[in-house]
This record gives sequence, structure tokens and C-alpha cells, in this order.
Amino acid sequence: MIMAFVLIRVGTGEHMDFEKSVKEKNEKIEGVKTVYLVFGRYDLVAHVETSGLDALPYITDKIRANEGVVSTESLIIHS
Repeated sequence: MIMAFVLIRVGTGEHMDFEKSVKEKNEKIEGVKTVYLVFGRYDLVAHVETSGLDALPYITDKIRANEGVVSTESLIIHS
């Protein structure tokens, strides 16, 4: 089992309602356990769990495909 946190930026000037919409869309993606609204350099953080490292790009591609997502950065957790 691979666990990662995907840091997500949405477009500048977007309102909180838009971030909530992106959050809800990302929560429906298989492998995404939870999405948090955060303040700072990133707007959202997605907690992701996959069966293997090769599945992670599939999930991040789905996240990036959501309207309003500008960029992502993945932090893979090693335990």
C-alpha cells in the first residue's frame, strides 16, 4: 500500500465556493481518501492511498483534469 499527499493549487482569484467544488470532485476519485481545504501556498491537500506506486500517476492525472486545478505536487509517504 502506497500513501501520498497531493498538494493542489487552484486558479488565482477563485472563490472559496469554487475550491469546495474542486474538493468535492476530487473526493470522488478512486484512491482519494480525504481532501482538505488549506491556507498557504496550496489550496487543497488530498490524502491518497494506492495499491502500488504505478497507480499514483493515474490518480494525479485525474486530479489535474478537474477544472480550475493549476498544478499538483505529490509527497509520497515512506514508513
